[in-house]
Amino acid sequence: MGCMGLRPSEVLVILVVVVLVFGANKIPQLGDALGRGIRNFRKATREDDAIDVTPKKVESGQVAGSASKGAPPEEDA
Repeated sequence: MGCMGLRPSEVLVILVVVVLVFGANKIPQLGDALGRGIRNFRKATREDDAIDVTPKKVESGQVAGSASKGAPPEEDA
């Protein structure tokens, strides 16, 4: 018998205990919550947590943060 190997009879006993503890109506809600938690965890581990603190490029003659009157602000691509 392996360290993490579960026989079908052991799985059945675990499922019966879970149904007795939580009730049959709560099992789908628990599954949904567990799935959302796993998805959020995976998303958080894939996202880049670094914050870009490099200053924006400023054209000569303009002060950072101000735009010329009448002209729409330029978009950084």
